[in-house]
Amino acid sequence: MLTFNFTPFPVLQTNRLLLSQVTVDDIQEVFLLRSDPVVMKYIGKKPAEKLEEAAEFINIILSAEVENLSITWAISLKGGEKMIGTICLWNLQPENHRGEIGYVLMPEYHGQSIMSETIAAVLEYGFNVMNLHSIEGHVNPNNIGSAKVLEKNYFTREALLRENQHYNGVFYDTAIYTLFKRDREPLVK
Repeated sequence: MLTFNFTPFPVLQTNRLLLSQVTVDDIQEVFLLRSDPVVMKYIGKKPAEKLEEAAEFINIILSAEVENLSITWAISLKGGEKMIGTICLWNLQPENHRGEIGYVLMPEYHGQSIMSETIAAVLEYGFNVMNLHSIEGHVNPNNIGSAKVLEKNYFTREALLRENQHYNGVFYDTAIYTLFKRDREPLVK
């Protein structure tokens, strides 16, 4: 069984991006993300209405990291101070060497390959540092952009769970994508 340790927090970098720890200083950006109807459209949660909801979410993230249950990075452009999105590895199953990736990005940054660049860095960390065997991505099948980003990063759609999520009086499907370490290794140098 794997054990995880996110202390000290692992800062990741790509050509354009810095992935660092979400902090209470990011409260405004977390609120903007979690209150944006475009960002939240396929998440299956009501958009945040109060800054306190963002503070509560940050506390959940930080507590989970202290307990080594999940890890969430703030995404920012190098040289920029503002967080433009988040990405996490969560629903960790140490006994199965498995985790789930989750991500959100402010709409004005969509279509710039930022999330693909971010995912590549997090996959590298998940497979080579955390030693995960596989990483899942769960998406609403109507979220075509998110599905394309996973496929671009070599995830394969494995399942469709029909009407398995309930939100606001409606049942939604979930598509499950998976990437195995062995399928990623030849692509990483």
